[in-house]
Amino acid sequence: MKWQVQVQQRLGHKASCFELDIAFQSDAQRLVLFGPSGAGKTQTLMMMAGLNNPSQGRVVFQDQVVFDSQQSVNLAARQRGLGYVFQDYALFPHLTVRQNIGFALKQGLQNPSLALEDSSVAHWTQLFQLQAVSELYPEQLSGGQRQRTALARALVAKPRALLLDEPFAAMDRPLRHRLREELLQLQKELALPMVLITHDEEDVKAFAEEVIHIQQGKVVSGSNPYV
Repeated sequence: MKWQVQVQQRLGHKASCFELDIAFQSDAQRLVLFGPSGAGKTQTLMMMAGLNNPSQGRVVFQDQVVFDSQQSVNLAARQRGLGYVFQDYALFPHLTVRQNIGFALKQGLQNPSLALEDSSVAHWTQLFQLQAVSELYPEQLSGGQRQRTALARALVAKPRALLLDEPFAAMDRPLRHRLREELLQLQKELALPMVLITHDEEDVKAFAEEVIHIQQGKVVSGSNPYV
């Protein structure tokens, strides 16, 4: 089983409290968490990645327990070996494309050198056709180039799975269509498990082997939910 997820969290204050109570399991190579904005998809994905902690629950990936509130297990995000691509890509504005990609290979807070030379960075820069813009900064890139840079940064560390938060939300329709095709082809070539969250039915059609439908902090449908 690739994923077993059962997480609970209370978000906000008493006047505007949001109860997240998500439970599902899936063996899909491409899993989509689908639902409207504000349903709790991003919080769920961040808890799977170790970027946020549930108040209680359990997260298992490929038979490895990465979080268990009862057993006091909570692996750090880096220890989970998962590549995460944020909705806004979260590129560092003061780093070039090459430095942004290489940042995933650095320990601690030190930025990669402008003179960084690394075969893995060179490989992903070439694969995503970013050689011509490798010395540019994020503000100088197109939307597609920013996405490819974020994907390269997530993949350079050789993750066990790729987690994507609304990766096409800020793009126009033609660019969304082209980058969906590119991402799907890449995922198939790498045979890399992928979890994608979206509110767009076109993303579901393009990627989903299995869909978990989330509304108001709860799973309302899915081919294999559990409690």
